[in-house]
Amino acid sequence: MNPKFSLWALSWPIFLELFLQTLLGTVDTIMVSHISDGAVAVVGFSNQLFNALNTLFMTIATGAGILVAQRIGMKREEEARTIAIMAVTACASISAAISLTLYFFSAPIAGMLNVSNELLPLWNVYVSNIGAGMVLTGLIAVLGTVIRNTGNTKGPMFIGIGMNVVHIVLNYGFIYGAFGMPAWGLFGVTVSGNLSKLFAAVLLLYMFVFAFERTVRLRDFGIFKLKLFQQILKIGWPLGVNMSCWVFSQLAIYAFLADLGDKELAARTYMNTLESFCFMLGGAIAAAAQIQIAHLFGAGKIRDAYAAAYRALWVGLAFVAVSSILLYLFGRPALGLFTKDGEIVAMGVSLLALNLLLQPGKMLNMALGNALNAVGDTRFTMLASLGSMSIIATGCSYWLGLELGWGLIGIYCCMIADEYVRGAMSFFRWRGKKYLNKGAAQPVPARLEAAVPL
Repeated sequence: MNPKFSLWALSWPIFLELFLQTLLGTVDTIMVSHISDGAVAVVGFSNQLFNALNTLFMTIATGAGILVAQRIGMKREEEARTIAIMAVTACASISAAISLTLYFFSAPIAGMLNVSNELLPLWNVYVSNIGAGMVLTGLIAVLGTVIRNTGNTKGPMFIGIGMNVVHIVLNYGFIYGAFGMPAWGLFGVTVSGNLSKLFAAVLLLYMFVFAFERTVRLRDFGIFKLKLFQQILKIGWPLGVNMSCWVFSQLAIYAFLADLGDKELAARTYMNTLESFCFMLGGAIAAAAQIQIAHLFGAGKIRDAYAAAYRALWVGLAFVAVSSILLYLFGRPALGLFTKDGEIVAMGVSLLALNLLLQPGKMLNMALGNALNAVGDTRFTMLASLGSMSIIATGCSYWLGLELGWGLIGIYCCMIADEYVRGAMSFFRWRGKKYLNKGAAQPVPARLEAAVPL
């Protein structure tokens, strides 16, 4: 195997990027908490909305990324280059439309999501301004995804680190009025966020220009090949539905928490930040495994691709178990960094034991789900997500959390059940080797088309 496609070479830059991003995101949350717990609740809730809208362009970005890795494995780099260029153009157009919608319609969206009157002024400030920068978010997502799938995970890592450092420094200035900057509070958070994204988007675009053997020119962004774009959509739209299921279930859960109260909403936001530390290494391994398996599958190394999924799963489970135990032991003082509200801290502490069950389920689901996606079996993961997330993650959360009065504990139990159900389905699907066997029976040039669900 090309050394740059080994699991370690792919995963450690992704992990370092996620770690520093999460660490700086935690500092960001602490800074926002100094404004108010209400500001934290708004940031946490609105981020679920942004995640939901991200799926509109991540459908194309993720599908294109898998195809780029497969085509490079097939030694068809020119087609990989064309796929990447079309993906960047499409994602930029979609995210620009989202930016305009959020900027002009933040208040009506708040009404649809049951945002309380107390939080509405903060919501309008944050959503309209961060929403205006969604075009930058779209560019960062597609450029970073494509570049990583060429085997270069270090470049996006360094840019991601730089983006978050710039964001934290500007946050400090605009929230507290440091360095001679105006003390703008939550509005300052939106300004620093958009400026740091602009910094990252420009650097990623420069890196993308030289990501392939043939330099990408400005006129190349007018390229459109229908057959290749159809393949992006065929492999991408189930991924988009899959991602949509997750983010909309999370958005629904945050809406349920908003009904329970602002403190429950803040507690979930703080716990979500801490849980990110638990899973970041597991998530990096799962993301790296998807790139590696797609490359191996494209190169015709079917047995290696099959074994790579299990190797990633076991390595990821070991790291996730250790990090979950550490959070369980040190979760209370960690929550105290975010808020001094004893009720919010108590809610968060009550979830620490449940997190020990949640994280291994997430690793099982992501490692094998990503493996299925890497070989083109995206329709199965879509159907699994549609069924489990709509019935268990969302429906049962409403039933247990609101109707039966279990509150935050009931919602967490449903989240755990959803991860294990989807993980078990992915395990048996991967063990059946349906798409791997189909790929083994095809000559290399036809393998990609055979793997794309029709």
